[in-house]
Amino acid sequence: MGDYFQTIVDLDATEREAQECGARVLDWLIAEGIVAAERTDCVLGGDGYGHPPGPHFTKAVGDLDPVDLWSNGLHIQTGRTVFDSGQGDVGAATCPLCRTGIRLVDEVWEPIESAWEPFEGRFHDWAEGGEGIVHCPSCAQPSGIDRWSWEDDAYACGHLGFTFWGWAELTSAFTREVGRRLGGHRTVLLAGKL
Repeated sequence: MGDYFQTIVDLDATEREAQECGARVLDWLIAEGIVAAERTDCVLGGDGYGHPPGPHFTKAVGDLDPVDLWSNGLHIQTGRTVFDSGQGDVGAATCPLCRTGIRLVDEVWEPIESAWEPFEGRFHDWAEGGEGIVHCPSCAQPSGIDRWSWEDDAYACGHLGFTFWGWAELTSAFTREVGRRLGGHRTVLLAGKL
């Protein structure tokens, strides 16, 4: 058993923009009735308080069944954050410069220690305000870990994330609309379980 979540991460919002962008999307979600305005004890993480589903939450999901779990709300997180999908190993990472995929697990999904070496400590460095520079094993060029992409969207670095706890699968139309409401920012959807 566990708690499932989906996080829409804004890849473009700066630290300075994150609060305003998050508030703008929240105002829209409330106006559409997708989430309720009041905050309740309905999410994991943060201070435990989030926005429960609104009367029209089905505008965001493909499933019409009600969300009846305790952890069923929206948590908006701002600030420099490494978002992840919770459980499981990530299969590969892709360099933002040469677009080479770096295999991180072997054929039986055991981590390849040598493949992980360029990434060691880089997420922590980025989260603490550094650049998290990774030298690509393929092209040897340096780039910030926030620019790398991860198989199955296992990780994303950003300053703004919208985490929906216990909701049915968010529709692609809804996630695109969130990106549009963010001013056309690039977004990624992480899905996971704790």
